[in-house]
Amino acid sequence: MSARFPPYLRLRQDAAFRHRLERRSEVLDAIRSFFKAKAFLEVETPILVKLPGMEPYLDVFSTEFHSIDSEREERYLITSPEYAMKKLLVGGLPRIFQITKCFRNKETGGDFHNPEFTMLEWYRAESDYRDIMKDCEELLASLAMALHGRKNFQYRGRSIDVGGEFEKLRVVEAFEKYAGVSRDVFESEKLLIEEASRRGYSLGEKGTYDDAFYLIFLNEIEVKLGLEKPTILYEYPVSMAALSRASERDSKYAERFELYIAGVEVANAFSELTDADEQLRRLQQERSQRGQLGKALYDVDMTFIDALRAGMPLSSGIALGVDRLVMLFLDAQSIEDVLFFPFRDL
Repeated sequence: MSARFPPYLRLRQDAAFRHRLERRSEVLDAIRSFFKAKAFLEVETPILVKLPGMEPYLDVFSTEFHSIDSEREERYLITSPEYAMKKLLVGGLPRIFQITKCFRNKETGGDFHNPEFTMLEWYRAESDYRDIMKDCEELLASLAMALHGRKNFQYRGRSIDVGGEFEKLRVVEAFEKYAGVSRDVFESEKLLIEEASRRGYSLGEKGTYDDAFYLIFLNEIEVKLGLEKPTILYEYPVSMAALSRASERDSKYAERFELYIAGVEVANAFSELTDADEQLRRLQQERSQRGQLGKALYDVDMTFIDALRAGMPLSSGIALGVDRLVMLFLDAQSIEDVLFFPFRDL
């Protein structure tokens, strides 16, 4: 990246920076055109909410609302619009998408993080995550054509082909292929923790399956995904199901996938969990996990649980990081090269 200027001066001094930001606008236009052509309704949901999501590893921005009669209530900036968009599915909207700002505290490390970022989310009623996989293939091909006039692009010296079907790889297969971890070891908490320790990773006395999983995955597998074509990594262990339903093929796994391009995670998708009681149990479990990790605690959003009880159709959905996608398509070295006002320049 070139010498740092305030963003408004960098626009004058750095022609490549200005060009990327102008092309960023083209990406947003192309995303909207794609979804509107498929009869998706663009929606808007709140950024400031009473309760945020319960993801165990995320840190949330909090603020305080002061009413006119001096009452005070804590409020939060969203990490995702997911809960609100699912309420719209319950309300009967069958195909929806949104491009919105999301916020995650402590997200300033490396080339791919900014505390304020742009998220694209879309949801389909009467569908599962295979339908979202197809959407991803068609969306990326459409964006490549809109930006470059062809279904491939250059990123950090590599040619990435987004035409046709993407590589689809089960998570357990990725551990076998790229890290030499057998299925028996992968499916055993005790054995996977032992394997991670044998490889020199430090888990401590309270190390969990998730800790061992991510130490191996982030260090040995992630950087090898999507190097020629995007990779759809699917069927995560059910312990990492989050808001997704269990796989009908094998209940040890969840109908969840992540999309990788050039070793970069771009999106996270689910066949959505519609069982309100099971969802409440998982959120309570995640709340307990947050406490064990020393994260801030807040209540489960029962308005979301009540919405599921009112009846959400079988659905699928995805959250896709727009800034990262722009980085990849425009061959930018850092997320700061595709933002008008990066966090550290405020």
